[in-house]
Amino acid sequence: MLYVTKEVSVNGTRKPEDPVLTRSQVWSGLKMKASNALPFVAVMSKCEVVEQTENGLVRDIEARGQAARERITFYPEKRVVFLRLSGPADGFIVNEILDGEDGDLKLRFSFALQLVDVDSGSAKELEFGETMKRDYATAVDTTLSAIRQAVSSGQL
Repeated sequence: MLYVTKEVSVNGTRKPEDPVLTRSQVWSGLKMKASNALPFVAVMSKCEVVEQTENGLVRDIEARGQAARERITFYPEKRVVFLRLSGPADGFIVNEILDGEDGDLKLRFSFALQLVDVDSGSAKELEFGETMKRDYATAVDTTLSAIRQAVSSGQL
């Protein structure tokens, strides 16, 4: 199983012209991302909500040509958990809004995924892991950028 975490300051690295993001705005952005990840995740080519639940949703996605289904659970103003129900990898992804020691908000993306029918530690799993690390490291930055754009344009 592959474990990766990336945490960034929400406002500490923003450009002077960028809005300062609040917890509520980041939360709204994460919910938008859950419903339609295409503006947030560059490698995703499909994101379709197939079911709304009391505290989340189920969606079908396609990333890098691979289809998957995810159950997404919302923990308001704190985290979004993506549980893989089908696809080439089992596991989960977590997007969290944290309070930093410096007073700034932090955004942390973590995942624990394992390829289905592939031996742990195999070359195929290691290659998958490196690709996922790059994709999710980029996704943290593009998510904050997309949230800032939504705030600046009045969508949030």
